[in-house]
Amino acid sequence: MKIISLFNNKGGVGKTTLAFHLSCALAEKNHKVLMIDLDPQCNLSLCAIDEEKLKEIWEIEDDFIDDFDNTKKKIGELEFNRINNNPRTIHYLLKPTEEGTGELVNLPLPLNIRYNLDLIPGRLTLHKYEYKISERWGGAYQGDPLAIRTVTRIRTIASEYSEKYGYEYVIVDTSPSLGALNKIIISTTDGFIIPCLPDMFSLYGIRNIGEALNLWKKELDIIYHLISDEKMKSFPSKFIQFLGYTIYNARRYEGKTRWNLAVAHDNYAQQIPPTIEKYISKELRAHLSDDMIKEPIGGTSVMHSHSTLVAMSQKYRSPIWEIPGLHSLDKGDKSTILGNRRRYEDTKQAYFDFTEDVKKRIETIKD
Repeated sequence: MKIISLFNNKGGVGKTTLAFHLSCALAEKNHKVLMIDLDPQCNLSLCAIDEEKLKEIWEIEDDFIDDFDNTKKKIGELEFNRINNNPRTIHYLLKPTEEGTGELVNLPLPLNIRYNLDLIPGRLTLHKYEYKISERWGGAYQGDPLAIRTVTRIRTIASEYSEKYGYEYVIVDTSPSLGALNKIIISTTDGFIIPCLPDMFSLYGIRNIGEALNLWKKELDIIYHLISDEKMKSFPSKFIQFLGYTIYNARRYEGKTRWNLAVAHDNYAQQIPPTIEKYISKELRAHLSDDMIKEPIGGTSVMHSHSTLVAMSQKYRSPIWEIPGLHSLDKGDKSTILGNRRRYEDTKQAYFDFTEDVKKRIETIKD
């Protein structure tokens, strides 16, 4: 099992849409996949389930998020088991660690989205766990058990679910922040992808990511030298590895440049590989070939704009290529979608090409 995060310090680069479609493509290729929504904005959850379903999950959990241990005692074992045996959010799963009480004995069911694809939804309240990370970070240097649990619990949850349900890939969506929550997410997953737009902001985003990773690695290296071998087992065997970048959802300008981008956009796009080489430590990308660093993941497969196709994917909570075949299309959308059927369906091969390249890059990560 490999835990893969999509991350850019620049928002609006299509990170969540790409995470959702990568997960769907892996599932269609007969891989068992778990998505974990670790962005407090919950966009990945809303790509997969409707608002009412998410609201229902949240409302059942509200008292637990306020005070997990007391709520558990108050409702009794039978009612707790009923609630706990249904899909729950990532914050619910993290709440016992946040409160410093005993962890859940039984994992709640993951939320099944489609064949081979499950989800642990997000919650807007996840900032509360981030406060605890910041509060307890110093204790990790002393090997404090609760501090270590707080730093590594997200990885442990992914591992426990994968062991129980046989996931091959765990795809993690994150916010654009460089705060404490993303520090532990990124530092304890196996590989990461940087989605980019061909603009100045993405270049600075790569720079900020590289500088943050260097700092986070130094901090964790100190912790590793100070804690026991037993406590080290909670951490990954090595620091997160870079898997590459993709230019996503950029506008196509046919025949202008090698990647069919406008000249101004192409100028920024060509600066991405040298920016990566300058700011992403060689240690984090040594497993990749020069071509893997220079070329976007999947080449131009998902590079160009999907325009309104992405909005329809979000509306119908399905990958773009499935939308023309849905029976639930609104009358107002039906003629437009069916009139562009081939455009929708052609995205399937594009995402499959992207996904195959992601898999090849994941295979270069050595334990």
